Amino acid sequence: MLSPKRTTYRNVMRGTNKGRTKRGGTVAFGEYGLQALEAVWLSNRQIEAARVAMTRKMKRGGKVWIRIFPDRPYTRKPNETRMGKGKGSLEGWVAVVKPGRMLFEIAGIERELAVEALSVAAQKLPIKVKIVEAEQL
Repeated sequence: MLSPKRTTYRNVMRGTNKGRTKRGGTVAFGEYGLQALEAVWLSNRQIEAARVAMTRKMKRGGKVWIRIFPDRPYTRKPNETRMGKGKGSLEGWVAVVKPGRMLFEIAGIERELAVEALSVAAQKLPIKVKIVEAEQL
């Protein structure tokens, strides 16, 4: 699964997830892409599940680009723990996704199979997405 090798800080603050994406909103590498329409934190498990489903649908043909990386740690305190005593321990890694961000791109396969593979990947994600082509943008 995706996770950073090392980070500057062990724990980070939650921050906000407002507005649209500043970069990474176009099909840059492949021919077809999966674009987010909502803001969300995508975990490394969700990204991996979508990638596996997509590559299996493609029968490992073509090329896949993952345009997001889970570089943000999120923490959680144990159940039935009193308030205080610091921030919780590391629970997992998430990628901060804003509306308009390109999540996956694929190339090297025909259009029908590409649309099917991206729709299978979209079913694994907890947000609304749309499939875009490089010519549309």
